[in-house]
Amino acid sequence: MNKVILMGRLTRDPEVRYSQGERAMAIARYTLAVDRRGRRGGNDDGTQTADFIPCVAFDRAGEFAERYFRQGIKIVVTGRIQTGSYTNRDGQKVYTTEVIVEDQEFAESKNASSGAGNADSGYRPAERPTPSSAIGDGFMNIPDGVEDEGLPFN
Repeated sequence: MNKVILMGRLTRDPEVRYSQGERAMAIARYTLAVDRRGRRGGNDDGTQTADFIPCVAFDRAGEFAERYFRQGIKIVVTGRIQTGSYTNRDGQKVYTTEVIVEDQEFAESKNASSGAGNADSGYRPAERPTPSSAIGDGFMNIPDGVEDEGLPFN
């Protein structure tokens, strides 16, 4: 079985490209900084270390990453590890390892990620509609013209 579950922060905004052809597909690439537990090399100074793990999200997951993910936010990713290799321009063989994303979601609220003493994280919360149209049961009506596909909780 090849299954990976990661929780970490984006090191920068996702890089998104679209495939060519009849049906263009989003391909989002981003790197997660995942804290390691324990201490490395016998360090007793308490400094945290992290692994920087490249992730690739395709199609709707790639579009979601492009729309909602920003540098510094904490997310949870599930997927599978994929390895590969290619020969670079200098004729050297380069080996690659990346996580192919099957599912991704936020690991904290927008307020937590922007208020965590991370003022320069690059993350800016999107504008939210005011709940003036809230019904008596506490739920807000979705305004006309908003597509369900654009909502982050599908």
